[in-house]
Amino acid sequence: MIELHYWPTPNGHKITLFLEEAGVPYTIKPVNIGKGEQFEPAFLKIAPNNRMPAIVDTAPADGGAAISVFESGAILHYLAEKTGHFLPTDLRERTTVMEWLFWQVGGLGPMLGQNHHFNRYAPEKIPYAIDRYVRETQRLYGVLNKRLEGRDFIVGRDYTIADMAAYPWTVSHEDQGIQLADFPHLKGWFERIRDRPATKRAYAIGDTVKDKRDARTDEEARRHLFGR
Repeated sequence: MIELHYWPTPNGHKITLFLEEAGVPYTIKPVNIGKGEQFEPAFLKIAPNNRMPAIVDTAPADGGAAISVFESGAILHYLAEKTGHFLPTDLRERTTVMEWLFWQVGGLGPMLGQNHHFNRYAPEKIPYAIDRYVRETQRLYGVLNKRLEGRDFIVGRDYTIADMAAYPWTVSHEDQGIQLADFPHLKGWFERIRDRPATKRAYAIGDTVKDKRDARTDEEARRHLFGR
């Protein structure tokens, strides 16, 4: 059984996308980041960087004690190795998946996160920062759009953890100043993933968790999320 410590953010959605696609039994342990639950000692034992998601695998493949994993990219890789799903065995395809997984966690996620922050959450509008991160967002969308030319998914015909990592960060494209029509190959990829039954289930789970637990004020959330 996988225990998923989760909140419905792009990084959280990555893991429910995988679990729903693979049909892995799991339970959700909500971590309301707007209320500061990511700083609770019990959570920090499995996620020392005080960020979710994190998982606990109570039945690891080696038959030993439970294993905890933090960092969304590491979790996707762990789950793919555990289940044998969404990570090719072919050396070259597997290497490509890992390249694009690292591209997402090292570039797409952090840059789009800064775009979200300065456009939506920062207490004052800083034109230089907004322009900087919108331009970088456009560049990264262009990189992915070029990669997807002639391909259904990032590696080729098959859906992999590279796609699961990138997709949730593109869901808020309009808030990021992006029109998908400007990136036609990416747009087709986005729609293929959006329309998958497992994607719909994953996002429905997120809506349920947030509706039940999102009791906080905006100022309280800012304090917990941004150290204000």
